[in-house]
Amino acid sequence: MKKWAVWLCSLLLLLPLSACTNDGGQSEKPLKKVRLAEVTHSIFYAPQYVALAKGFFQEEGLDVELTTTWGGDKTMTTLLSGGADIALVGSETSIYVYAQGTDDPVINFAQLTQTDGTFLVSREKIDHFTWEMLKGSTFLGQRKGGMPQMVGEFVLKKHGIDPHQDLKLIQNVDFANIANAFASGTGDFVQLFEPTASIFEQEGKGYIVASFGTESGRVPYTSYMAKRSYIKANKDVIEKFTRAIYKAQQWVESHSAAEIAKAIQPYFKDTDLALIEKVVDRYKSQGTYATDPILDEEEWNHLQDIMAEAGELPKRIDLNTLVDSSFAKKAMND
Repeated sequence: MKKWAVWLCSLLLLLPLSACTNDGGQSEKPLKKVRLAEVTHSIFYAPQYVALAKGFFQEEGLDVELTTTWGGDKTMTTLLSGGADIALVGSETSIYVYAQGTDDPVINFAQLTQTDGTFLVSREKIDHFTWEMLKGSTFLGQRKGGMPQMVGEFVLKKHGIDPHQDLKLIQNVDFANIANAFASGTGDFVQLFEPTASIFEQEGKGYIVASFGTESGRVPYTSYMAKRSYIKANKDVIEKFTRAIYKAQQWVESHSAAEIAKAIQPYFKDTDLALIEKVVDRYKSQGTYATDPILDEEEWNHLQDIMAEAGELPKRIDLNTLVDSSFAKKAMND
């Protein structure tokens, strides 16, 4: 009897601890997995890496699994085939998909970058660059129909250069191999993203002479998008995802290039911290990083103007057909 009483007292003492443990376990809900495909891996997307590094997605209950799919065509294929839930890619891809005819269009719901992120890199060092210098040169461009190439052509024409008449334009190199092709001797000029452009400059392989982002104006260069069916079935996920991105955008806006570089360094382990800071400062100073996730009509129309100029616009599409800003607006009002 005495042993039983001792056992009962011990059990009663343990029960509160057990109850606390159970309550704690129940309150910690498992994170919702979200498969995110990014079109390339670049400091150009600094706010995204800030959201990952600072735990903003986790705060929203999301476990974001990031995959780099290297190129707009491959990224969109991954999204459409169900290999990703959300894609970070140029908004022009959503227009291409819609124009081909689909019952489940891809919808842009949050903008990350608002200018082109590429730079014109020359093989030779040029002290006083002018766009006229491209005439008669070999230009290693980007994939035909992709935002980098269309913006590149838009800027060249703006400076009186016909990309198909005034220079030798190379467009048959796969996106992931463009930098290596230039390093191997192909082309006099090349269009590169960061940090590759600055790394080439650091290694003496090329020299940045102009910014396509500065020259082209504001455009929804890269946005988060998902199939309409996914958004309809996962409104809470899209809402939380957008809120995390907006939080990161605000963090980037209010912090220095040095602080941003330190935060995102784990995602660029092979890049020197000083170089990351230099690139972030370059992008930040030219207004590349969107400070909120709203994709507005002026930017959308400018995108279609650039596509039309390049001969790649299937047809004009109204903003509200392929853009849903409700999640961005809610994130900003929360």
